[in-house]
Amino acid sequence: MTTTSVQPNTADEIDLQHRPGRWIGHWAPEDPGFWRAVGSRIARRNLIYSIFAEHIGFSVWLLWSIVVVRLDDVGWQLTTSQALWLTAVPSGVGALLRLPYTFAVPVFGGRNWTIISALLLIIPCAGLAWAVQHPEIGFLPLVLIAATAGFGGGNFASSMANISFFYPEREKGWALGLNAAGGNIGVAVVQFLVPQVIVLGGGLALARAGLMYIPLAVIAAVCAFLFMDNLVEAKADVGPVWASLRHRDTWIMSLLYIGTFGSFIGYSAAFPTLLTSVFGRPDIALAWAFLGAGVGSVFRPLGGRLSDVVGGARVTVASFVLMAGGAYLALWSVEGRRLGVFFVAFMLLFIATGIGNGSTYRMISRIFQVKGEDLGGSPETMLAMRRQAAGALGIISSVGAFGGFLVPICYAWAKSTYGGIQPALRFYVGFFLLLLLVTWVAYVRPGSRMARAGV
Repeated sequence: MTTTSVQPNTADEIDLQHRPGRWIGHWAPEDPGFWRAVGSRIARRNLIYSIFAEHIGFSVWLLWSIVVVRLDDVGWQLTTSQALWLTAVPSGVGALLRLPYTFAVPVFGGRNWTIISALLLIIPCAGLAWAVQHPEIGFLPLVLIAATAGFGGGNFASSMANISFFYPEREKGWALGLNAAGGNIGVAVVQFLVPQVIVLGGGLALARAGLMYIPLAVIAAVCAFLFMDNLVEAKADVGPVWASLRHRDTWIMSLLYIGTFGSFIGYSAAFPTLLTSVFGRPDIALAWAFLGAGVGSVFRPLGGRLSDVVGGARVTVASFVLMAGGAYLALWSVEGRRLGVFFVAFMLLFIATGIGNGSTYRMISRIFQVKGEDLGGSPETMLAMRRQAAGALGIISSVGAFGGFLVPICYAWAKSTYGGIQPALRFYVGFFLLLLLVTWVAYVRPGSRMARAGV
């Protein structure tokens, strides 16, 4: 006599084991029946409000990238190097915060931490609104206030770690790509909206750049409170996060993510200042710089989708080829004083980093799935590996985000030492080619375990 396993196909047949505080005790996205009946709907709802909260976080994180272009108009007198430092410090702080923000998901729950992290955004918004009106405070206090914008950068790590638990492996590339893109596009939105908002009524009021995001942060927190869920599966001890540190692949992917996301956020922060300082065109910086972050954000889910089909490592290799080409084209345009070519080169860089952002994140979950399969593939092992993958996502996003700090600093160093940004661009060409080689050796090289698994 044989027993046939019947999969539940309706929501009424599935007990989610709800607990107070919007906790879900039973979550099985890899079960087709569960996913079809209730999983996809709940996951989609959490993804939508996660995207909104992360979008506001990214916007606040990059507020200073566009505000700095107009600081001279309200009494601040900054050098190019100081302006680049002002855009770099929030990126560095955001990178540092990504690790504790990753730990916050298993400690507090994804929904609960989304509420807290959204409310924390009020601090940098209010600080900016006050500081830009008081040039007498000096540069150092201004930098310290700008540093609090790093709260917005931390949101990304907790959001991605949380959403990774909601989706089955076969859809993670697309879901994480959408989640990240919704956040990333906040960079483009803030660089587009701020120039419009600060001149409302005919005057220049930089304080509005911060004030406009305070109610949006509150709305994001309220939406998370009302509509998001915590998963018991994600609320584990922090051991899996520490365990992910033992894997060589966590550190290789961190390096690759410096090249993809670090470049994206660094170029987004520096692009308006470079257009102003290298070509003397603040008008173009204010009117068109947002396009870079915009196209990079739009192409991020495409990178995830392509990776679902052909493998993330192959897409990542292609993105590094495009990045090296874009950096070389930017170098040629600076040496020849060709503004149009410079703009096109940076658009190519943003497209390539967007695709690479999606593909590298897709690689992470697949790498840990393969590791689980190699260890026997039992349900307990695969759950442990999913938790380690979520921890690795936060660690990799933290290390990678330091690129957002290093890119403007590298430009500032080149400008102050050599009088131009050409040395920095030469470095980027070589760096992207190095990362291409690392990706190929570790994940694409014929015969390697990860290449056979289609990572």
